[in-house]
Amino acid sequence: RCFYDQKILQKTFGQWKERWTFCRERKLSFRADSHYRHLLHNLIFKAWRAYVCQQQGKRNKYYVAESHAKKQKLLRTWQCWLVYVDVQRTKHGMRSVALAFRERSCLRMSWAVWRRRHYQNCTGHKMNILALQHWAQSLQFRAWLQWRELYLYSQNDKREETRAVTHHQHWELKRCMEAWLGYLHLHRAKRLQNELAQEHHQSRIVRQCFSDWRLSWECRRRMHAHRKDIEKLAAKIALWRVFAHWKHYVVLCVEETQQCELAEKHYKRHLLVLQKFWNRWKSRL
Repeated sequence: RCFYDQKILQKTFGQWKERWTFCRERKLSFRADSHYRHLLHNLIFKAWRAYVCQQQGKRNKYYVAESHAKKQKLLRTWQCWLVYVDVQRTKHGMRSVALAFRERSCLRMSWAVWRRRHYQNCTGHKMNILALQHWAQSLQFRAWLQWRELYLYSQNDKREETRAVTHHQHWELKRCMEAWLGYLHLHRAKRLQNELAQEHHQSRIVRQCFSDWRLSWECRRRMHAHRKDIEKLAAKIALWRVFAHWKHYVVLCVEETQQCELAEKHYKRHLLVLQKFWNRWKSRL
């Protein structure tokens, strides 16, 4: 009964240990899922923050470029206005000189020729200035278009590189998660096989011990019944055979005692062998 109680206690402890291990693995699985979700949220937040910073940088650069273009236009306007003022001053000076010359000279024909040539020169000078301004504006517009095209190309390259890095990180994380799940399933299968083998071994040992105990008990019961039969038979025999039967009874008692001792020794040896194999199996496990 002590041995049976001990086995029941061991089996109960094994089931409790299995349930505790299962709860612990479940907690670890929940923690892994939470860590994986937190890592995904962190990666998404970093990507969104990088995208916002990139868009803000693009807007700042666009504002700087637009401000620079406005300043350049204002500077060109101011330069043209200064040139126009200088030309007007020169024209007014030349006009005053021409009027003075006309007042001093009576040659109207010469004055008309000079005025016509002067008008042609002024017109040609204005046309040259306008042509130079148009050429400068066209060159500046072409340079701005080239700069804008290079800037957009570099931004597209950076965006593609960021997407490639993010995709590689997600792929690596997915591969590691699949490998960890495979290892977890394999570990659970091995643990289940070991537990089934242990339960089968324990049940086999219990059945063997119970059969040995039952055989010993049957032997003792038969011997006790045989002794009762001998006592009943000895009471019916005559007095002159009492001594012989008593002697025979003593011999039978001695044999019974020896058989009991031999049976107990055999049972103890069997228990020692079972304990030795049990300790070896536990040490190997």
